[in-house]
Amino acid sequence: MNLVRKNRRQVLPGLGLSLGFSVFYLSLIVLIPLAALVAKAASLSLSEFWAVIASPRAIASYQLTFGASLLAATVNLVFGLLVAWVLVRYQFPGKKVLDALVDLPFALPTAVAGIALTAIYAPNGWIGQHLAAFGIKSAYSPLGVTIALIFIGLPFVVRTVQPVLTDLEKELEEAAASLGASRFQTFRRILLPALLPSLLTGFALAFARAVGEYGSVVFISGNMPMKTEITPLLIMTRLEQFDYAGAAALGTVMLLLSFLLLLLINALQHWSNHRAGAKA
Repeated sequence: MNLVRKNRRQVLPGLGLSLGFSVFYLSLIVLIPLAALVAKAASLSLSEFWAVIASPRAIASYQLTFGASLLAATVNLVFGLLVAWVLVRYQFPGKKVLDALVDLPFALPTAVAGIALTAIYAPNGWIGQHLAAFGIKSAYSPLGVTIALIFIGLPFVVRTVQPVLTDLEKELEEAAASLGASRFQTFRRILLPALLPSLLTGFALAFARAVGEYGSVVFISGNMPMKTEITPLLIMTRLEQFDYAGAAALGTVMLLLSFLLLLLINALQHWSNHRAGAKA
């Protein structure tokens, strides 16, 4: 038995080698670039750093970027669950086509997505002209930014929730219905606790993707300072002006805010997992 265990241990690299390679790879791909970003921002004095990150133009871009990202992720949370439910629970003609279309934002270049969305939601576009008739400006407005972020974030929620829905046993819903539970009670007490961790994960992924999005937003937003300018575009503007330290300062703020929000979402996910385990 000891010989078998020894041989098994020799099949794969040990903890030291695996951990060392993992730390090296993580440092090379993630930690070193992030450290370089912070180091470049640190080349500014405190007053210069504050002047860059707290300027009215920068604050307006934060509000649009994080506000539109949270709104888009919330919309995807609801409709992503609905799409996943339809794909898992029902059979209908064209289901495979619809399932494949969900992944389209993954494969489509973001610039192409931005051009397509702008053409559709522009005041003379297929959808934009009908919205304009009601006084709703979609393209070249914060609404257009949100639409683009919804488009690129939907697959994250659908693909995160879909496997969990597939594994859920329908017998639990049937048992709840036989005991007199309404559809809402069945969803709230049977389905939602099981789906909550995956929903939070999909929400976090969609939010993180939206915060860093550039290509699909830059066309439909109109890029008007103080109105429809996102922070990634403001960073690109400073890079084009060779203000690398200012761009790094804005990037550092985006990094810290994104990390704090994702940390909060992960804490909620951990709480939901712990609560589900305690109930089980």
